Amino acid sequence: CISMNTSFIMNMLEAFEPPFDMSQCVDGDCHDCAEHMHGHSHADTINNSELLVQHCCPEEGANTRETENKKDEEVHMVGCSQPAACNLGISQGEDKSCNDGKDASAAANCQDTDCFASSTDENVTPGHRRAPSLPLDVPPVDVDKVRCIIRNIVRDWAQEGQIERDECYKPILEELNRLFPDRSRPPSCLVPGAGLGRLALEISSLGFVSQGNEFSYYMMICSSFILNHTQEANEWTIYPWIHNNCNSLSDKDQLRAVSFPDIHPSSAGITEGFSMCAGDFVEVYNEESQESAWDAVVTCFFLDTAHNIVEYIEIISKILKDGGIWVNMGPLLYHFADAYGPDDDMSIELSLEDVKRVAYHYGFVMEVRGLCTIN
Repeated sequence: CISMNTSFIMNMLEAFEPPFDMSQCVDGDCHDCAEHMHGHSHADTINNSELLVQHCCPEEGANTRETENKKDEEVHMVGCSQPAACNLGISQGEDKSCNDGKDASAAANCQDTDCFASSTDENVTPGHRRAPSLPLDVPPVDVDKVRCIIRNIVRDWAQEGQIERDECYKPILEELNRLFPDRSRPPSCLVPGAGLGRLALEISSLGFVSQGNEFSYYMMICSSFILNHTQEANEWTIYPWIHNNCNSLSDKDQLRAVSFPDIHPSSAGITEGFSMCAGDFVEVYNEESQESAWDAVVTCFFLDTAHNIVEYIEIISKILKDGGIWVNMGPLLYHFADAYGPDDDMSIELSLEDVKRVAYHYGFVMEVRGLCTIN
Protein backbone atom coordinates (compact mmCIF):
# COMPACT_ATOMS: atom_id res chain seq x y z
CA CYS A 1 0.00 0.00 0.00
CA ILE A 2 2.77 2.42 0.92
CA SER A 3 4.64 1.57 -2.26
CA MET A 4 1.53 2.45 -4.29
CA ASN A 5 1.31 5.82 -2.57
CA THR A 6 5.01 6.42 -3.12
CA SER A 7 4.74 5.45 -6.77
CA PHE A 8 2.00 8.03 -7.31
CA ILE A 9 3.97 10.72 -5.49
CA MET A 10 7.09 10.07 -7.55
CA ASN A 11 5.11 10.12 -10.80
CA MET A 12 3.57 13.39 -9.72
CA LEU A 13 6.92 14.97 -8.90
CA GLU A 14 8.45 13.69 -12.11
CA ALA A 15 5.71 15.32 -14.18
CA PHE A 16 5.95 18.67 -12.43
CA GLU A 17 7.94 21.48 -14.02
CA PRO A 18 8.59 24.24 -11.47
CA PRO A 19 7.93 27.79 -12.66
CA PHE A 20 11.35 28.86 -11.42
CA ASP A 21 14.78 27.31 -10.96
CA MET A 22 14.77 25.07 -7.92
CA SER A 23 18.15 23.43 -8.50
CA GLN A 24 19.68 25.80 -5.96
CA CYS A 25 17.70 23.98 -3.28
CA VAL A 26 19.16 20.53 -3.94
CA ASP A 27 22.01 20.96 -1.50
CA GLY A 28 20.78 24.06 0.27
CA ASP A 29 17.93 25.13 2.45
CA CYS A 30 14.74 25.28 0.43
CA HIS A 31 12.95 27.12 3.16
CA ASP A 32 14.87 30.27 2.24
CA CYS A 33 12.73 30.31 -0.90
CA ALA A 34 9.56 30.14 1.15
CA GLU A 35 9.91 32.70 3.90
CA HIS A 36 6.21 33.49 3.80
CA MET A 37 4.94 29.92 3.62
CA HIS A 38 2.31 28.99 6.18
CA GLY A 39 0.75 25.59 5.50
CA HIS A 40 -3.00 25.26 5.87
CA SER A 41 -5.61 22.64 5.26
CA HIS A 42 -9.38 22.53 5.30
CA ALA A 43 -11.14 21.21 8.36
CA ASP A 44 -12.43 17.65 8.11
CA THR A 45 -15.91 18.68 9.21
CA ILE A 46 -17.89 21.87 8.75
CA ASN A 47 -20.12 23.09 11.52
CA ASN A 48 -22.54 25.99 11.26
CA SER A 49 -20.99 27.08 7.99
CA GLU A 50 -22.35 30.22 6.42
CA LEU A 51 -23.07 30.97 2.81
CA LEU A 52 -22.82 34.64 1.99
CA VAL A 53 -23.73 36.07 -1.38
CA GLN A 54 -22.80 39.70 -1.52
CA HIS A 55 -22.69 42.49 -4.07
CA CYS A 56 -19.61 44.64 -4.29
CA CYS A 57 -20.44 48.32 -4.72
CA PRO A 58 -17.20 50.27 -5.17
CA GLU A 59 -17.15 54.04 -4.97
CA GLU A 60 -18.08 56.02 -8.03
CA GLY A 61 -15.36 56.23 -10.61
CA ALA A 62 -14.09 52.71 -10.06
CA ASN A 63 -12.73 51.04 -13.13
CA THR A 64 -14.95 48.46 -14.79
CA ARG A 65 -12.51 47.05 -17.26
CA GLU A 66 -12.81 43.40 -18.10
CA THR A 67 -10.21 40.70 -17.81
CA GLU A 68 -8.58 39.41 -20.96
CA ASN A 69 -9.13 35.72 -21.52
CA LYS A 70 -6.24 33.55 -22.62
CA LYS A 71 -7.17 31.21 -25.45
CA ASP A 72 -5.79 27.92 -24.26
CA GLU A 73 -7.41 24.67 -25.30
CA GLU A 74 -6.39 22.83 -22.16
CA VAL A 75 -6.06 23.48 -18.47
CA HIS A 76 -2.97 25.48 -17.58
CA MET A 77 -1.21 26.79 -14.52
CA VAL A 78 0.28 30.25 -14.44
CA GLY A 79 2.91 31.91 -12.33
CA CYS A 80 2.21 34.17 -9.39
CA SER A 81 1.07 37.13 -11.43
CA GLN A 82 1.32 36.81 -15.18
CA PRO A 83 -0.32 33.91 -17.03
CA ALA A 84 1.62 32.58 -19.99
CA ALA A 85 0.19 30.94 -23.07
CA CYS A 86 0.81 27.25 -23.52
CA ASN A 87 0.46 24.62 -26.19
CA LEU A 88 0.81 21.66 -23.87
CA GLY A 89 -1.16 20.72 -20.82
CA ILE A 90 0.51 23.15 -18.47
CA SER A 91 2.14 26.54 -18.63
CA GLN A 92 4.73 27.56 -16.13
CA GLY A 93 4.97 31.31 -16.44
CA GLU A 94 8.08 33.03 -15.13
CA ASP A 95 7.29 35.39 -12.31
CA LYS A 96 9.70 37.97 -10.95
CA SER A 97 8.06 38.14 -7.57
CA CYS A 98 8.54 34.40 -7.14
CA ASN A 99 12.18 34.67 -8.06
CA ASP A 100 12.54 37.40 -5.49
CA GLY A 101 11.12 35.10 -2.85
CA LYS A 102 8.16 37.37 -2.14
CA ASP A 103 5.18 35.39 -3.33
CA ALA A 104 5.01 31.68 -3.89
CA SER A 105 6.66 29.17 -1.64
CA ALA A 106 9.22 26.76 -3.00
CA ALA A 107 8.52 23.09 -2.47
CA ALA A 108 10.26 21.63 0.53
CA ASN A 109 10.57 18.46 -1.51
CA CYS A 110 12.72 20.20 -4.10
CA GLN A 111 15.84 18.36 -2.99
CA ASP A 112 14.16 15.30 -4.49
CA THR A 113 13.63 16.73 -7.96
CA ASP A 114 16.85 15.29 -9.28
CA CYS A 115 16.29 11.88 -7.71
CA PHE A 116 13.81 10.29 -10.06
CA ALA A 117 14.70 6.74 -11.03
CA SER A 118 13.48 4.99 -14.14
CA SER A 119 12.18 1.49 -13.72
CA THR A 120 13.96 -1.36 -15.44
CA ASP A 121 11.04 -3.70 -14.92
CA GLU A 122 9.42 -4.42 -18.27
CA ASN A 123 6.07 -4.94 -16.55
CA VAL A 124 5.99 -1.37 -15.26
CA THR A 125 4.66 1.18 -17.71
CA PRO A 126 6.58 4.44 -18.13
CA GLY A 127 3.68 6.44 -16.69
CA HIS A 128 3.43 4.27 -13.57
CA ARG A 129 6.98 3.72 -12.41
CA ARG A 130 7.91 2.09 -9.18
CA ALA A 131 9.16 4.21 -6.37
CA PRO A 132 12.96 4.50 -6.20
CA SER A 133 14.81 2.76 -3.40
CA LEU A 134 16.95 5.82 -2.79
CA PRO A 135 17.12 7.00 0.82
CA LEU A 136 15.47 10.42 0.85
CA ASP A 137 16.19 12.83 3.67
CA VAL A 138 12.73 14.37 4.03
CA PRO A 139 11.85 16.35 7.18
CA PRO A 140 8.89 14.95 9.15
CA VAL A 141 6.93 18.19 8.68
CA ASP A 142 7.09 17.70 4.91
CA VAL A 143 6.04 14.07 5.20
CA ASP A 144 3.01 15.21 7.16
CA LYS A 145 2.10 17.70 4.43
CA VAL A 146 2.28 14.98 1.80
CA ARG A 147 -0.04 12.81 3.88
CA CYS A 148 -2.41 15.76 4.10
CA ILE A 149 -2.35 16.08 0.31
CA ILE A 150 -3.25 12.39 -0.04
CA ARG A 151 -6.26 12.87 2.23
CA ASN A 152 -7.32 15.97 0.30
CA ILE A 153 -7.22 13.98 -2.94
CA VAL A 154 -10.02 11.81 -1.57
CA ARG A 155 -12.06 14.87 -0.64
CA ASP A 156 -11.69 16.70 -3.96
CA TRP A 157 -11.12 14.05 -6.61
CA ALA A 158 -12.49 10.67 -5.49
CA GLN A 159 -16.01 9.27 -5.54
CA GLU A 160 -15.69 8.76 -1.78
CA GLY A 161 -15.61 12.54 -1.33
CA GLN A 162 -18.74 13.25 -3.39
CA ILE A 163 -21.06 13.74 -0.40
CA GLU A 164 -18.73 16.23 1.24
CA ARG A 165 -18.20 18.06 -2.06
CA ASP A 166 -21.94 18.31 -2.55
CA GLU A 167 -22.35 19.81 0.91
CA CYS A 168 -19.63 22.40 0.35
CA TYR A 169 -19.54 23.12 -3.36
CA LYS A 170 -23.12 22.55 -4.48
CA PRO A 171 -24.60 25.59 -2.63
CA ILE A 172 -21.90 27.78 -4.16
CA LEU A 173 -22.49 26.47 -7.67
CA GLU A 174 -26.24 26.91 -7.29
CA GLU A 175 -25.81 30.55 -6.24
CA LEU A 176 -23.48 31.29 -9.14
CA ASN A 177 -25.93 29.66 -11.52
CA ARG A 178 -28.77 31.77 -10.09
CA LEU A 179 -26.88 35.06 -10.04
CA PHE A 180 -25.40 34.67 -13.53
CA PRO A 181 -28.23 33.16 -15.60
CA ASP A 182 -26.81 34.45 -18.89
CA ARG A 183 -23.32 33.08 -19.45
CA SER A 184 -23.22 33.41 -23.23
CA ARG A 185 -20.34 35.75 -22.55
CA PRO A 186 -18.56 33.87 -19.75
CA PRO A 187 -18.19 35.91 -16.56
CA SER A 188 -14.89 35.76 -14.69
CA CYS A 189 -14.60 34.11 -11.28
CA LEU A 190 -11.65 33.98 -8.89
CA VAL A 191 -11.31 31.16 -6.35
CA PRO A 192 -8.71 32.02 -3.67
CA GLY A 193 -7.52 29.08 -1.60
CA ALA A 194 -8.38 26.71 -4.43
CA GLY A 195 -6.55 23.74 -2.92
CA LEU A 196 -6.45 20.89 -5.42
CA GLY A 197 -8.58 22.82 -7.90
CA ARG A 198 -11.85 20.87 -7.96
CA LEU A 199 -14.12 23.81 -7.08
CA ALA A 200 -12.38 26.05 -9.61
CA LEU A 201 -12.87 23.35 -12.26
CA GLU A 202 -16.56 22.91 -11.36
CA ILE A 203 -17.08 26.67 -11.69
CA SER A 204 -15.34 26.60 -15.06
CA SER A 205 -17.59 23.75 -16.18
CA LEU A 206 -20.55 25.91 -15.17
CA GLY A 207 -19.57 28.46 -17.82
CA PHE A 208 -17.23 30.85 -16.01
CA VAL A 209 -13.70 31.93 -16.86
CA SER A 210 -12.38 30.55 -13.61
CA GLN A 211 -9.00 31.03 -11.97
CA GLY A 212 -7.93 29.19 -8.84
CA ASN A 213 -5.34 30.75 -6.56
CA GLU A 214 -3.34 28.63 -4.15
CA PHE A 215 -0.43 29.47 -1.85
CA SER A 216 0.66 25.95 -0.90
CA TYR A 217 3.26 24.60 -3.30
CA TYR A 218 2.31 21.07 -2.27
CA MET A 219 -1.26 21.67 -3.38
CA MET A 220 -0.12 23.25 -6.65
CA ILE A 221 2.11 20.31 -7.57
CA CYS A 222 -0.73 17.85 -7.00
CA SER A 223 -3.43 19.91 -8.72
CA SER A 224 -1.13 20.45 -11.69
CA PHE A 225 -0.64 16.71 -12.03
CA ILE A 226 -4.34 15.85 -11.76
CA LEU A 227 -5.52 18.62 -14.08
CA ASN A 228 -2.86 18.30 -16.75
CA HIS A 229 -1.55 14.75 -16.73
CA THR A 230 -4.65 12.63 -16.18
CA GLN A 231 -5.41 10.43 -19.18
CA GLU A 232 -8.67 8.91 -17.94
CA ALA A 233 -11.00 8.77 -14.97
CA ASN A 234 -9.86 6.64 -12.01
CA GLU A 235 -6.40 6.35 -13.49
CA TRP A 236 -4.61 6.35 -10.15
CA THR A 237 -5.02 4.33 -6.97
CA ILE A 238 -3.82 5.31 -3.51
CA TYR A 239 -4.30 4.13 0.06
CA PRO A 240 -5.08 7.38 1.90
CA TRP A 241 -5.71 5.88 5.35
CA ILE A 242 -2.71 3.55 5.55
CA HIS A 243 -0.64 6.21 7.33
CA ASN A 244 -3.07 6.68 10.22
CA ASN A 245 -4.42 4.23 12.79
CA CYS A 246 -7.16 6.50 14.14
CA ASN A 247 -10.93 6.09 13.85
CA SER A 248 -10.96 2.79 11.95
CA LEU A 249 -13.63 0.17 12.55
CA SER A 250 -11.41 -2.58 11.18
CA ASP A 251 -8.12 -3.20 9.42
CA LYS A 252 -10.01 -3.37 6.14
CA ASP A 253 -10.96 0.28 6.52
CA GLN A 254 -7.35 1.30 6.92
CA LEU A 255 -6.31 -0.78 3.91
CA ARG A 256 -9.07 0.47 1.62
CA ALA A 257 -7.93 1.66 -1.80
CA VAL A 258 -9.27 4.79 -3.48
CA SER A 259 -9.20 5.44 -7.22
CA PHE A 260 -9.12 8.95 -8.62
CA PRO A 261 -9.90 11.27 -10.27
CA ASP A 262 -13.58 10.42 -10.48
CA ILE A 263 -13.81 12.54 -13.65
CA HIS A 264 -11.41 13.22 -16.49
CA PRO A 265 -10.61 16.95 -16.06
CA SER A 266 -10.01 17.61 -19.75
CA SER A 267 -13.41 16.10 -20.58
CA ALA A 268 -15.32 18.02 -17.91
CA GLY A 269 -16.53 20.74 -20.27
CA ILE A 270 -14.31 23.48 -18.88
CA THR A 271 -14.66 27.02 -20.17
CA GLU A 272 -11.83 28.51 -22.19
CA GLY A 273 -9.47 30.47 -19.96
CA PHE A 274 -9.47 28.19 -16.90
CA SER A 275 -6.20 28.58 -14.99
CA MET A 276 -4.46 28.11 -11.66
CA CYS A 277 -2.29 30.83 -10.14
CA ALA A 278 0.38 30.14 -7.52
CA GLY A 279 1.08 32.75 -4.89
CA ASP A 280 -0.07 34.55 -1.79
CA PHE A 281 -3.55 36.02 -2.30
CA VAL A 282 -2.65 39.40 -0.79
CA GLU A 283 0.55 39.85 -2.77
CA VAL A 284 -0.79 38.58 -6.08
CA TYR A 285 -4.16 40.32 -6.18
CA ASN A 286 -3.37 43.52 -4.30
CA GLU A 287 -2.11 44.97 -7.57
CA GLU A 288 -3.48 47.80 -9.67
CA SER A 289 -3.89 45.44 -12.63
CA GLN A 290 -6.37 43.36 -10.61
CA GLU A 291 -8.69 46.21 -9.63
CA SER A 292 -12.25 45.74 -10.88
CA ALA A 293 -11.13 42.68 -12.83
CA TRP A 294 -13.52 39.97 -11.61
CA ASP A 295 -17.26 39.41 -11.90
CA ALA A 296 -17.28 37.04 -8.94
CA VAL A 297 -15.04 35.88 -6.11
CA VAL A 298 -15.71 32.57 -4.37
CA THR A 299 -14.10 31.85 -1.00
CA CYS A 300 -14.62 28.36 0.38
CA PHE A 301 -12.90 27.65 3.71
CA PHE A 302 -10.56 30.53 2.97
CA LEU A 303 -11.36 33.60 5.08
CA ASP A 304 -10.03 32.11 8.30
CA THR A 305 -6.63 31.40 6.72
CA ALA A 306 -5.87 35.13 6.93
CA HIS A 307 -3.50 36.78 9.36
CA ASN A 308 -5.61 39.88 8.78
CA ILE A 309 -9.16 39.11 7.63
CA VAL A 310 -9.85 42.82 7.12
CA GLU A 311 -7.13 42.89 4.48
CA TYR A 312 -8.72 39.93 2.69
CA ILE A 313 -12.11 41.66 2.57
CA GLU A 314 -10.56 44.91 1.37
CA ILE A 315 -8.78 43.17 -1.51
CA ILE A 316 -11.92 41.24 -2.48
CA SER A 317 -13.82 44.53 -2.67
CA LYS A 318 -11.09 46.07 -4.84
CA ILE A 319 -10.83 43.27 -7.38
CA LEU A 320 -14.58 42.88 -7.92
CA LYS A 321 -16.27 44.86 -10.66
CA ASP A 322 -19.05 47.28 -9.78
CA GLY A 323 -22.00 45.05 -8.93
CA GLY A 324 -19.76 41.99 -8.62
CA ILE A 325 -20.60 39.01 -6.44
CA TRP A 326 -18.75 37.56 -3.46
CA VAL A 327 -19.86 34.08 -2.37
CA ASN A 328 -18.39 32.78 0.88
CA MET A 329 -18.69 29.37 2.55
CA GLY A 330 -16.87 28.35 5.69
CA PRO A 331 -16.32 28.89 9.41
CA LEU A 332 -14.15 31.39 11.27
CA LEU A 333 -11.67 28.91 12.75
CA TYR A 334 -8.75 31.31 12.44
CA HIS A 335 -5.67 29.29 11.55
CA PHE A 336 -3.21 31.54 13.35
CA ALA A 337 -5.29 32.12 16.47
CA ASP A 338 -2.91 30.11 18.65
CA ALA A 339 0.29 31.50 17.13
CA TYR A 340 2.43 33.37 19.63
CA GLY A 341 5.48 34.01 17.49
CA PRO A 342 6.88 36.98 15.59
CA ASP A 343 4.77 39.80 14.17
CA ASP A 344 4.44 37.86 10.91
CA ASP A 345 2.29 35.36 12.83
CA MET A 346 -0.23 37.93 14.02
CA SER A 347 -3.88 36.97 13.87
CA ILE A 348 -6.87 39.31 13.75
CA GLU A 349 -9.90 37.30 14.85
CA LEU A 350 -13.28 38.92 14.27
CA SER A 351 -16.70 37.62 15.15
CA LEU A 352 -19.21 37.07 12.37
CA GLU A 353 -20.97 40.31 13.32
CA ASP A 354 -17.70 42.23 12.99
CA VAL A 355 -16.92 40.55 9.68
CA LYS A 356 -20.27 41.79 8.39
CA ARG A 357 -19.51 45.31 9.60
CA VAL A 358 -16.19 45.28 7.78
CA ALA A 359 -17.88 43.98 4.63
CA TYR A 360 -20.49 46.76 4.80
CA HIS A 361 -17.69 49.29 5.26
CA TYR A 362 -16.12 48.18 1.98
CA GLY A 363 -19.38 48.49 0.06
CA PHE A 364 -20.83 44.99 0.27
CA VAL A 365 -24.56 44.46 0.57
CA MET A 366 -25.82 41.22 2.12
CA GLU A 367 -28.18 39.45 -0.25
CA VAL A 368 -28.49 35.89 1.05
CA ARG A 369 -27.54 34.50 4.42
CA GLY A 370 -27.73 30.78 5.02
CA LEU A 371 -26.59 28.62 7.89
CA CYS A 372 -26.08 24.90 7.49
CA THR A 373 -24.73 22.06 9.57
CA ILE A 374 -22.71 19.39 7.81
CA ASN A 375 -22.38 15.98 9.42
